[in-house]
Amino acid sequence: MAVRPFVMWPDRRLKTAAAPVSEITDEIREILADMVETMDAMPGVGLAGPQIGVMLRLAVVDASDTRGKVIKMANPEILHSSIEYREHEEASPNLPGASAKIKRPRAVTVRYLSEAGIIDRRDFVGLSATSVQHQIDHLNGKMYFDNLSRTKREMLIKKAGKKR
Repeated sequence: MAVRPFVMWPDRRLKTAAAPVSEITDEIREILADMVETMDAMPGVGLAGPQIGVMLRLAVVDASDTRGKVIKMANPEILHSSIEYREHEEASPNLPGASAKIKRPRAVTVRYLSEAGIIDRRDFVGLSATSVQHQIDHLNGKMYFDNLSRTKREMLIKKAGKKR
Protein backbone atom coordinates (compact mmCIF):
# COMPACT_ATOMS: atom_id res chain seq x y z
CA MET A 1 0.00 0.00 0.00
CA ALA A 2 1.14 3.52 -0.74
CA VAL A 3 0.00 7.11 -0.40
CA ARG A 4 -0.38 8.40 -3.94
CA PRO A 5 0.11 12.02 -5.07
CA PHE A 6 -2.87 14.16 -6.02
CA VAL A 7 -3.54 15.53 -9.48
CA MET A 8 -3.76 19.33 -9.21
CA TRP A 9 -6.52 21.48 -10.69
CA PRO A 10 -6.84 22.38 -13.59
CA ASP A 11 -5.42 19.04 -14.80
CA ARG A 12 -7.60 17.73 -17.64
CA ARG A 13 -8.11 14.36 -15.87
CA LEU A 14 -10.23 16.13 -13.24
CA LYS A 15 -12.58 17.25 -16.02
CA THR A 16 -12.80 13.82 -17.69
CA ALA A 17 -15.25 11.03 -16.87
CA ALA A 18 -13.56 7.88 -15.56
CA ALA A 19 -13.85 4.52 -17.33
CA PRO A 20 -15.98 1.72 -15.87
CA VAL A 21 -14.29 -1.17 -14.07
CA SER A 22 -15.05 -4.42 -15.90
CA GLU A 23 -14.03 -6.76 -13.05
CA ILE A 24 -12.40 -6.71 -9.65
CA THR A 25 -8.81 -7.94 -9.98
CA ASP A 26 -5.83 -7.97 -7.62
CA GLU A 27 -4.64 -4.79 -9.35
CA ILE A 28 -7.98 -3.07 -8.62
CA ARG A 29 -7.82 -4.24 -4.98
CA GLU A 30 -4.30 -2.77 -4.73
CA ILE A 31 -5.49 0.56 -6.14
CA LEU A 32 -8.40 0.59 -3.65
CA ALA A 33 -5.98 -0.12 -0.77
CA ASP A 34 -3.75 2.76 -1.92
CA MET A 35 -6.81 5.00 -2.14
CA VAL A 36 -7.76 4.21 1.47
CA GLU A 37 -4.22 4.96 2.64
CA THR A 38 -4.17 8.19 0.62
CA MET A 39 -7.59 9.24 1.98
CA ASP A 40 -6.48 8.57 5.56
CA ALA A 41 -3.28 10.57 5.03
CA MET A 42 -5.24 13.69 3.89
CA PRO A 43 -7.22 13.19 6.25
CA GLY A 44 -10.49 13.07 4.37
CA VAL A 45 -13.78 11.20 4.23
CA GLY A 46 -13.62 10.07 0.62
CA LEU A 47 -11.48 9.75 -2.49
CA ALA A 48 -12.12 9.02 -6.17
CA GLY A 49 -9.70 7.48 -8.64
CA PRO A 50 -9.28 10.56 -10.88
CA GLN A 51 -8.07 12.59 -7.88
CA ILE A 52 -4.88 10.52 -7.92
CA GLY A 53 -4.74 10.10 -11.69
CA VAL A 54 -6.44 6.69 -11.82
CA MET A 55 -9.04 7.10 -14.56
CA LEU A 56 -11.27 4.27 -13.37
CA ARG A 57 -14.66 4.50 -11.65
CA LEU A 58 -13.27 3.70 -8.19
CA ALA A 59 -14.16 5.46 -4.95
CA VAL A 60 -13.65 4.98 -1.24
CA VAL A 61 -15.70 6.58 1.54
CA ASP A 62 -15.29 6.51 5.33
CA ALA A 63 -17.21 9.20 7.18
CA SER A 64 -17.57 7.10 10.34
CA ASP A 65 -16.71 8.67 13.69
CA THR A 66 -14.13 6.02 14.54
CA ARG A 67 -12.76 5.43 11.03
CA GLY A 68 -11.88 1.96 9.80
CA LYS A 69 -15.36 1.46 8.26
CA VAL A 70 -14.36 2.27 4.71
CA ILE A 71 -16.63 1.37 1.81
CA LYS A 72 -14.72 0.51 -1.37
CA MET A 73 -16.72 0.92 -4.56
CA ALA A 74 -16.31 0.32 -8.27
CA ASN A 75 -18.80 1.86 -10.71
CA PRO A 76 -20.95 3.55 -8.03
CA GLU A 77 -24.23 4.97 -9.24
CA ILE A 78 -26.99 6.78 -7.39
CA LEU A 79 -30.29 4.94 -7.60
CA HIS A 80 -32.32 7.22 -5.34
CA SER A 81 -31.85 10.63 -3.69
CA SER A 82 -33.87 12.07 -0.82
CA ILE A 83 -35.95 15.17 -1.42
CA GLU A 84 -34.47 16.71 1.72
CA TYR A 85 -31.22 18.60 1.20
CA ARG A 86 -28.26 19.21 3.48
CA GLU A 87 -25.60 21.90 3.22
CA HIS A 88 -22.00 21.00 3.97
CA GLU A 89 -18.61 22.68 3.55
CA GLU A 90 -16.76 20.79 0.81
CA ALA A 91 -13.16 20.96 -0.33
CA SER A 92 -10.69 18.93 -2.37
CA PRO A 93 -6.98 18.23 -2.10
CA ASN A 94 -6.91 18.82 -5.86
CA LEU A 95 -7.53 22.54 -5.25
CA PRO A 96 -6.01 23.30 -1.84
CA GLY A 97 -6.90 26.48 0.00
CA ALA A 98 -10.54 26.65 -1.08
CA SER A 99 -13.87 25.32 0.12
CA ALA A 100 -17.55 26.09 -0.37
CA LYS A 101 -20.92 25.21 1.11
CA ILE A 102 -22.67 22.84 -1.26
CA LYS A 103 -26.29 21.64 -1.01
CA ARG A 104 -26.83 17.98 -1.80
CA PRO A 105 -29.51 15.40 -1.03
CA ARG A 106 -29.32 14.37 2.64
CA ALA A 107 -29.54 10.66 1.77
CA VAL A 108 -28.80 8.53 -1.30
CA THR A 109 -29.03 4.87 -2.27
CA VAL A 110 -26.01 3.74 -4.27
CA ARG A 111 -25.39 0.58 -6.27
CA TYR A 112 -21.77 -0.46 -6.79
CA LEU A 113 -19.43 -3.35 -7.40
CA SER A 114 -17.81 -4.35 -4.10
CA GLU A 115 -14.18 -5.30 -3.55
CA ALA A 116 -15.39 -8.92 -3.53
CA GLY A 117 -16.78 -8.47 -7.05
CA ILE A 118 -20.41 -8.54 -5.92
CA ILE A 119 -23.01 -5.95 -6.93
CA ASP A 120 -24.08 -4.29 -3.69
CA ARG A 121 -26.48 -1.53 -2.68
CA ARG A 122 -26.14 0.78 0.28
CA ASP A 123 -27.95 3.73 1.83
CA PHE A 124 -25.78 6.70 2.77
CA VAL A 125 -27.01 9.48 5.08
CA GLY A 126 -25.53 12.80 6.24
CA LEU A 127 -21.79 13.24 5.75
CA SER A 128 -21.47 9.80 4.12
CA ALA A 129 -24.12 10.79 1.54
CA THR A 130 -22.35 14.08 0.87
CA SER A 131 -19.02 12.29 0.44
CA VAL A 132 -20.30 9.59 -1.90
CA GLN A 133 -22.02 12.22 -4.09
CA HIS A 134 -18.80 14.27 -4.11
CA GLN A 135 -16.82 11.19 -5.23
CA ILE A 136 -19.33 10.30 -7.95
CA ASP A 137 -19.01 13.88 -9.22
CA HIS A 138 -15.24 13.30 -9.52
CA LEU A 139 -15.90 10.08 -11.45
CA ASN A 140 -18.08 12.09 -13.84
CA GLY A 141 -15.39 14.74 -14.42
CA LYS A 142 -16.88 17.31 -12.06
CA MET A 143 -15.42 19.15 -9.09
CA TYR A 144 -17.56 20.23 -6.11
CA PHE A 145 -17.32 23.87 -7.20
CA ASP A 146 -19.03 23.00 -10.50
CA ASN A 147 -22.22 23.04 -8.37
CA LEU A 148 -21.73 26.77 -7.69
CA SER A 149 -22.82 29.71 -9.80
CA ARG A 150 -20.26 30.85 -12.36
CA THR A 151 -19.37 33.95 -10.31
CA LYS A 152 -18.88 32.01 -7.05
CA ARG A 153 -16.88 29.32 -8.85
CA GLU A 154 -14.53 31.88 -10.44
CA MET A 155 -14.04 33.64 -7.09
CA LEU A 156 -13.24 30.34 -5.37
CA ILE A 157 -10.69 29.29 -8.01
CA LYS A 158 -9.08 32.74 -7.91
CA LYS A 159 -8.87 32.60 -4.08
CA ALA A 160 -7.24 29.14 -4.23
CA GLY A 161 -4.74 30.40 -6.82
CA LYS A 162 -3.66 33.23 -4.51
CA LYS A 163 -3.07 30.77 -1.64
CA ARG A 164 -0.80 28.51 -3.73
